Amino acid sequence: MNQTYSIFETILTIRPDDIDMNGHVHNSRYLDYVLAARYDQMKKDYKMSMDEFIKQDLGWVVSAVNIEFKRALFLGEQIKVKTQVESASGAQVKVNFLIEKFETGKVASEGQFLYTMISTKTGRPARITEEIISQYSI
Repeated sequence: MNQTYSIFETILTIRPDDIDMNGHVHNSRYLDYVLAARYDQMKKDYKMSMDEFIKQDLGWVVSAVNIEFKRALFLGEQIKVKTQVESASGAQVKVNFLIEKFETGKVASEGQFLYTMISTKTGRPARITEEIISQYSI
């Protein structure tokens, strides 16, 4: 049976340091938006913040990213970053994301992150426990 995970949202505002020489958001900042949203959602929605992982000598690293750019983002715009866990297995979790323009709901980008949980003591992958899977299975 496939687990269905909740979709969570975070609202962010485009800042001056996000803008590149072409007058729109630099492509690398889209990754920052997803990481900021996940950090926010870990605490707000999953009730298990990054601090809880750190206390357990655990951390998350990005193993792979797939991103498709649909439309440009500009200074001062608000965006809605939606994320949803697709699956969790071993030491890895796949998270789908969508970045929308807040005012219009039009998709600016979408894609998927593959995160690997690591032991901060060894730097090696650490199996995601049933407790963590349970906490994030909402």
